[in-house]
This record gives sequence, C-alpha cells and structure tokens, in this order.
Amino acid sequence: MSEPTPDSTLFDDVVNLAKRRGFVFPSAEIYGGFRSTYDYGPLGVLMLRNVKNAWWRSMVQLRDDVVGLDAAILSPPAIWGASGHLTTFSDPMVDCRNCKERHRADHIADTCPNCGSTDLTEARDFQLMFKTHAGPVQDEGSVAYLRPETAQGMFTNFMNVATTTRKKPPFGIAQVGKSFRNEITPGNFVFRTREFEQMEMEYFVPPAEAGEWFDYWVDQRFAWYQDYGIPAEMLRLRPHDADELSHYSAGTTDIEFLFPWGWGELEGVANRTDYDLKAHASASGERLEYFDQSTNERYTPYVIEPAAGATRTMMAFLLAAYQTDTVGGEERAVLRLDWRLAPNQVAVLPLSKKPELEPTAREVLALLQPHFQCDYDVTQSIGKRYRRQDEVGTPWCITVDFDTIEDRAVTVRDRDTTEQVRVPIDGLIAELIRRTQGS
Repeated sequence: MSEPTPDSTLFDDVVNLAKRRGFVFPSAEIYGGFRSTYDYGPLGVLMLRNVKNAWWRSMVQLRDDVVGLDAAILSPPAIWGASGHLTTFSDPMVDCRNCKERHRADHIADTCPNCGSTDLTEARDFQLMFKTHAGPVQDEGSVAYLRPETAQGMFTNFMNVATTTRKKPPFGIAQVGKSFRNEITPGNFVFRTREFEQMEMEYFVPPAEAGEWFDYWVDQRFAWYQDYGIPAEMLRLRPHDADELSHYSAGTTDIEFLFPWGWGELEGVANRTDYDLKAHASASGERLEYFDQSTNERYTPYVIEPAAGATRTMMAFLLAAYQTDTVGGEERAVLRLDWRLAPNQVAVLPLSKKPELEPTAREVLALLQPHFQCDYDVTQSIGKRYRRQDEVGTPWCITVDFDTIEDRAVTVRDRDTTEQVRVPIDGLIAELIRRTQGS
C-alpha cells in the first residue's frame, strides 16, 4: 500500500480560513505581531474548548480510574533540577554567519536552509525553559520557571492525589493547561509555538504491568482521533528508536498526523518507568511510593504517559475536515467537523431581515441555546449564509421563514448532504438530538 501524499495547498487554505473566519489571529497584530504567538478568535476559542472537553470526557469523565488536577504554571528550580530539565532540556543550535538566521542543528544538514550558505557556527546547547523571577528582588533566590510541560505537577502531587482520592494503581492523573518552551525555530502556524496547551495524563501502574498498559494507551489514543473524524490514512504510529528515547523513557510511540508538510507528531505515549517519582523523592526527601495492603508490598509505580498538544490537535482536526465540493453548480469550502468539535452546532437563520420574522427566530434561538452552541446570522442572502456556515463547520442550519409564523415549523439543513427537511418547532430539539446520535 502506497504512502498518502501530503496536500501542499491545504496549509494555506486552512491558515487563510482561520484568520478570515475568526479561528486564529496573529497575536499583537496591530503592533506588527509577536513571532509564533496566536490569539484564538470567537470560533477558535469555541473549537479549542471542544477539543479539550472531548479529551477530558474520554480520559476522565467516562472512566473511574482517572482524576483531574490543575497545577501551577510557575515552579521553583528544584522541580526542574530533579526532573532533569535543567541539564537535559535543550536543543543544539547553530547560527548562519551569512544571513544571521538561527536553526536547530539536528533539523538541518551542513547548509543554511534560508540562504544556502555553509558558513555555520559550531552547535551549542540552547535551554528551552523560560526563566523568570518571583518577588521584588531579582536574584538567584527568586528564580522561577514557566513550566515546559504539565507532567511534573502530577508527579509532585502523586501522594496528595492518592491519599485524598484513595486510588490504588493502576490509576491516572489528568491535566489540561498551558506550557511554555523557548523554541529555536517555531513555525508551521500553531504546530510549534512557544506558548501552547497540553492534554496530558500520568497513569501510575504496578511495574510488572507497565508493558500491557503502554500498549493499551497507545491503542486507546490512536482510536480517539479516528472517533472524532480524522481518517485512518492520515494517522500512523511511529515507535521511537532506542537512540531517540528521552532519558526517562523505556519506550515511546508517537501518534503522527499527515500534515501538509509531511508526518508530524500529534501525541506521544511514553513508558516513563519510575524515573520521575524516584527523582522527586530523592530531591525532596519525601516518600513517593504506594503501599499495597493486600500484598504487604511497598513499591514506586511506573508511569505511562499519553501527552498531546491541544492547539496542535485542533489544527489537525481543521486540516482533516477541510474540503471543497460543488453545490448547485457553485464551489464551496466546507469543514466537515464532527458535531462535537464544531465551534457552533447550530445556526439560526431568519430568511429575511423583515421585523415580523425576528420574534419567532429569537424564540427558536432561545429554545436551542440550552442544548447547543448556536450562531444567529441575518446578514446577506440565505445562500451566502449557508456557505458561510459550511465554511466554519456548523453541522445544522435552522431557517425561519414566513410560513413558520403560520405553521410553527422550520427548515433544518444538513451541512454535509445539504438536505433540507421541515420540522415542527416543538420537535426541533428531539430531531437534532437524534442527528447527534447518528440515527
């Protein structure tokens, strides 16, 4: 079976759509922007929240062996010394003496990709963590770091969580939150940025069970992306070679997505062994172990970690959903997003701006809002409004027309099929719920 081919035009189409329709804006744009930072607009903030909620539902809500945590972003150097970040969390960096561009040494050969010059500096380590100071005096005693990952807060809170929840291994701690990495060469839109959101879970297991739980979470996470609409041919599993494993990992498998520039990581699933708990126990002097009363055994759990980027995942869903087709002899762009991820599930569209339609249209909107995220759009022709909703991924449009005033029925239009059916207002919620259930 041949490898699928990346679509080089897709990237520009989706980036343009994201800006034009309010998914993602360049940050500080009125000041010329700030490299590799982005603001999530009215539609983007809705979709990003849906992505995170979908992950949380799968990882926490639908399970009884995983609980949540929201740890601090600022943390003392001791945490990062124990975890190894202060000594190992760096990338090799080179500068081009000709054009002055800076590159990751492991991402280029002996030639500057910007100007073609071979006059490069020697590689040197570049620390990826953001360093700051906490308090009024900026000295070594006030040094703090913005976390480069959410994982360490779950390790340092292992005993707090185990004690308060009375959980026994295997159990997990999940967290969604901001992380910060001073990337040398951020790029490809929101794929690699210095400020990003992670969705991570640390699953604590008896050491002898680590292998089977590692395989379990690889399968679970791979299936999740397909369940939410990414075609199987756009996903693959890539186990890490021994020479690329992180210092804490006994095995890592990446879930990769076929981005327009080629395969790239969506999520990594790692067997972190007992490295982190033992490192923090040693550095802090606190015992981070589990005592199994049934066997009278005390042990340090191994940890299986599925770690995904929320913003990168949202980008993958946008790329996978973007399509063009022809409707009524006209080409349209459409985001075929799963309804659970779409920024708005429903749009209420009065057929006309005439005032006699507004009371009923507003009534329909108020009926739907407790159940769905809704848009209300009355500008331009109904055809143009349909196209606009298709382009931002709204699964269903509800048209309120002049007959609605008399027969108390509305027209429901499906984004993917463009099929339109007449539905009584009293039965509208039931009809839309039926559609969400796929029947």
